[in-house]
Amino acid sequence: MRLPTAIGNAGLAAAVLLLSGCGRPHAPAGDAASAGKAAPQVAAAPGAAPVQGPTLKAVRDRGRVICGISDGMPGFASRDVLGQWHGFDIDICRAVAAAVLGDARRVTIQAMDSKDRYSLLQAGKVDLIARGGWTFVSDAGLGLSFVGASYYDGQGFLVGKGLKNKTIDELAGAKICVQAGTVNASNLAEHFQSLIEAKRPVYKAFDTADEALDAYRTGVCQALSGELSTLSALRSQLRDPDKHFFLHDAHTIEPEGPVVRQDDSQWADIVGWTLHAMVLAEEVGVNSRTVANDRTTPPRPEVQRLLQGDGYGQMLLLREDWAFQIIRQVGAYNEVFDRNLARRRL
Repeated sequence: MRLPTAIGNAGLAAAVLLLSGCGRPHAPAGDAASAGKAAPQVAAAPGAAPVQGPTLKAVRDRGRVICGISDGMPGFASRDVLGQWHGFDIDICRAVAAAVLGDARRVTIQAMDSKDRYSLLQAGKVDLIARGGWTFVSDAGLGLSFVGASYYDGQGFLVGKGLKNKTIDELAGAKICVQAGTVNASNLAEHFQSLIEAKRPVYKAFDTADEALDAYRTGVCQALSGELSTLSALRSQLRDPDKHFFLHDAHTIEPEGPVVRQDDSQWADIVGWTLHAMVLAEEVGVNSRTVANDRTTPPRPEVQRLLQGDGYGQMLLLREDWAFQIIRQVGAYNEVFDRNLARRRL
């Protein structure tokens, strides 16, 4: 599932900007250390100095980041026997806390259902959603901003091993369970609309993913449809998961990433560059084990800018070690992915 450089267009663009020093002249050879003392030389419009937005102020006042996630998804967000949160989405939340507050532990995790998570974000109940599906409607129509792609997902089908050819075409005329209020429901109708009515599948929508799974488990439906990441987590809850497999729908590839409110661009910058810093760390070979040494003796100018700040923290109204803290406490993107998702094969 992982597309290392595809985080792609947003992440690599971030890397290019930071690697280039945002237009700052390169220091003479042997003078990299002193070059890091000055703020980057950038052209700014009058009055363009950074201003603390309402979300950053609220986070600092309460001393915690409130981060929304989808619960019960092993590898992405789940709790252990001690009630501690773990997963890819949890690490995104922790990274934001490390950047803003200097401590990845200062985060409150808010589990939310997919049908109401965006309304809770709009209402200010959470500061960000760790991972949401980046679609035109959710981005342009809901007053939200997607600040980058952290994961690429896609819609698929979970079915029993009774299918002969194991293709999507075999679902013609079948009953398919799906969660209501998601893009998956509308995708189903579009995918099978070319079939004659008698052969179109019957869609049964349920309020929650667990209800859809129960219907599939009891034989109400012959297939369960949803994002492959969700289906993978649901499959693990079945009594005999090995008796069920995935049909991939190549027509739906969905970028997912952190989501914030559209009315606070300063907070969007902070969350977006938190993700970009993790991607850049992987690109330049920095990780949580090497970051302390790399900060003291940076092997490349862009590593110096990333880890020593070099004035970039000022632009986000953060401390100059904001990226260093992200990588030291949470890790580069590849560390976060490998720790949580590398062993979860579909």
